[in-house]
Amino acid sequence: MTREMFRPLRPAAVGPEGRHERLEATPEERAVLVGRLGLLGLDSLTAEIDLQPAPGGAIRARGTLRAAVVQECVVTLEPVPQTVEAPIDWRLLPPGEEPSDELDDGPDEIEAEADGSFDLGEALVQDLSLSLDPYPRAPGAELPSEAADRKPSPFDALRALRGIPKPG
Repeated sequence: MTREMFRPLRPAAVGPEGRHERLEATPEERAVLVGRLGLLGLDSLTAEIDLQPAPGGAIRARGTLRAAVVQECVVTLEPVPQTVEAPIDWRLLPPGEEPSDELDDGPDEIEAEADGSFDLGEALVQDLSLSLDPYPRAPGAELPSEAADRKPSPFDALRALRGIPKPG
């Protein structure tokens, strides 16, 4: 497995008083991440993270991800520079504990590596991928009028049979 931004953390390094980590992608790491994330550019990627011991041997990580990205406009294909700022809220699980299956608004659960460490860089890259605009648009970019016309959905007939009004 290739790790574009490997930042290992051993749980013992956190200690009872906690620890602060600053993560920053190097130019070489950013160049590789551009391809992985389907970007036109990644000018910066940083995070400030406060780590604290948590119940059950876990570690709670909270902070902020910041990135300057360039994505492709979904309409014009022009470059769209954007700033990403997103909260980080992770629960680093003790070795052997698996993430819960419950879907809730709690912290993202990060599993320990085989050696008991955590790859904070990979967790950061995954958070960035989830924080990217899925439909970036250049200023003033609009879909052509022919693209805005909706074709009938195959589900419209089912809606009509059941007496459900058509959405939109």
